Amino acid sequence: MIPIKYIIPEIFLSISIFSLIIFGVFKKESFSAVYKASILIISLLFLMILTNDNEPIKIFNNSINLDNFSIFVKFLILISTFFILIISRRYLVDINNNKFEYPIIILLSILGMFIMVSANDLIVFYLGLELQSLSLYILAAIDRDNLKSSEAGLKYFVLSALSSGLLLYGCSLLYGFTGSTNFEIISNSIGDLKTGTIFAMVFILVGLAFKVSAVPFHMWTPDVYQGAPTSVTSFFSVVPKIAGIAVFIRFMYVPFNEIINQWQFILIFISIASMILGAVAAIGQGNIKRLFAYSSIGHIGYAIAGIAAGTENGLKSTLIYITIYSIMNIGAFGFIFLMKRGTKYIEEIDELAGLSKNHPMMSLSLLVILFSLAGIPPLAGFFAKFYIFMSVIESGMYTLAIIGLVTTVVSAFYYIRIVKIMYFDDPRKPFENDKEYGIYTSMAISCLLLITFFLYPSIFSEILSNISIY
Repeated sequence: MIPIKYIIPEIFLSISIFSLIIFGVFKKESFSAVYKASILIISLLFLMILTNDNEPIKIFNNSINLDNFSIFVKFLILISTFFILIISRRYLVDINNNKFEYPIIILLSILGMFIMVSANDLIVFYLGLELQSLSLYILAAIDRDNLKSSEAGLKYFVLSALSSGLLLYGCSLLYGFTGSTNFEIISNSIGDLKTGTIFAMVFILVGLAFKVSAVPFHMWTPDVYQGAPTSVTSFFSVVPKIAGIAVFIRFMYVPFNEIINQWQFILIFISIASMILGAVAAIGQGNIKRLFAYSSIGHIGYAIAGIAAGTENGLKSTLIYITIYSIMNIGAFGFIFLMKRGTKYIEEIDELAGLSKNHPMMSLSLLVILFSLAGIPPLAGFFAKFYIFMSVIESGMYTLAIIGLVTTVVSAFYYIRIVKIMYFDDPRKPFENDKEYGIYTSMAISCLLLITFFLYPSIFSEILSNISIY
């Protein structure tokens, strides 16, 4: 009975999901009530994790690891999901996709992510991964009447199923070579079995790289981001990335810690390829969602560079990067939800022409977010990249740091191009002035955090000071 108290948030979330399904089935027009209840559940989960016993402990025969690392990642998942639900509600109503199942599937994916980030065992990890993945397949194709959404869901399902198969094959190889599914036992067994476990590691890395849309396993990202409803794209761009990076860290620093020299080279390649493709491929994009798809690929490259450093500072710099990235993306997608004329949502970048003359505050907000994404000081995005490059340089990976700096400069072009369109092109027809206080508040919080971060740049370092993966 004792271990149960440590997983109260997961139990509460599971019961809440089942209760909402029953409520939604028996009550007509239940979208609004279920949506508000989901936001309340996320708020209560946040309080539960905050007030729960935070002392690191391993439960259920060491298969679940409840440490400060997993707690921090769960906080980040919940906060990001909370704001994404806040900014996307009106959009779902406007496109007539206000199904009560939508927020429930979001909660299901969160449950899968919670299991994933706490997993200390291959079987538990895979259960969490598949619960998350199955939820994301449904979300991508949830707008059944939209051909693009159905196509996005199918593409994501087929390619993700392939990556899951490769990952599961890697897990089975790892079990076959080490005789255990427990991360610590695997780590202790790898020393004498390096050749076999390297094969297993490669397959697992392929699966994980796909989940975070890292090159060369990124091919689904632009099409799914563009085809899926914008509410789903906003969720995809932030929350699964947080969980995916957390799992990346857990695998590299625990079961594969003994073969660090082997996986460092692979991660360096993935990081460089992601940064270069993210910087170059986004330049010619005319659709803002597609541009942010390539942008997210580039940012994942920077996050993986921190993991590739293979140090405690590298781990923490990656967590800082993914936190600031989440803040920037929530603000950016808040803006995309305001790109609306009548009942039509606009996705073309050229439609932002002269926006500063019609919507000066909206333009200023997006300018701050874009400059932060580009890594321009003194905004938070600059410090995110600074921490990554410092950890990489400390590990002696000078080539990786130089390529990262060059791609940062290249990627600044397509962010500044949007600013140029907003401030210097002839104005187009203005967007609707809907009183979307949830979106405005989220954007204001995002911009405020990005602008004022330089006043206390060590805040995340202090928060993460007690976090260790070992």
